[in-house]
Amino acid sequence: MADPISIVSPHPLKHVAIIMDGNNRWAKQRGLGGITGHEAGVERIRGTLDAARDNGIDTVTLFAFSSENWKRPDLEVRGLMSLFSSYLKKEAKTLRDDSVRLRVIGNRSNFSDRLKRLINDTETMTANGNFTLNLCVDYGGRWDIARTAQTLASEVQMGRLRSTDIDEDLFNKYMQQGGITAPDLCIRTAGEQRISNFLLWQLAYSELYFADCYWPDFDAKALQIAIEEYYSRQRRFGLREESSNVSELDTGESAHA
Repeated sequence: MADPISIVSPHPLKHVAIIMDGNNRWAKQRGLGGITGHEAGVERIRGTLDAARDNGIDTVTLFAFSSENWKRPDLEVRGLMSLFSSYLKKEAKTLRDDSVRLRVIGNRSNFSDRLKRLINDTETMTANGNFTLNLCVDYGGRWDIARTAQTLASEVQMGRLRSTDIDEDLFNKYMQQGGITAPDLCIRTAGEQRISNFLLWQLAYSELYFADCYWPDFDAKALQIAIEEYYSRQRRFGLREESSNVSELDTGESAHA
């Protein structure tokens, strides 16, 4: 593994979100069945978490299964749900021992009671971790926003909130799991350049990076290339360059200093 990147920046990279794309194409390229690609994708997660932690990242959010993925062939959907269950069973103790806190983000109503219990047990087992892994499963950004709006409307109707109380901070608190912190960087593999209904609220000012390799090939070196790209950019958040990077301009240092 390459040496971790050490960079002083006014916007340190702490949260990376990843759209894990290309499992089926990776398998097809090798003459294998699609589920084999998904299995390889699951195996990639462990190395990604290790590489992220080595580079000072403390939160990784993975788009594992979108709300639209239910429309895929039944055999593939069943295989994905089976892989999800297997991952939780296989990795729960390792995540706990590695101090990784697992949170599953998404609509759980379509899951079996057995899978719901498994999710709850794994979240409880890993609750004290200091590194966070968010797995977005049966998740959609529009669904998350709409569900939050419904919840807030109900709170107003019940008299527990006034409509004038609702602002961006409150809205964020009512989103899934109390609101996922905004990712600094969102990576999508397999060369596709769209976010596909992923974290629509949270990605408002995230840097976007599109990797050409398929997810099963996205190794520690590929992550470091993405990190280097992140630190090469100026994050202005709607401000002028001289306002957003005043510390760099005053010292004459670049983002790589």
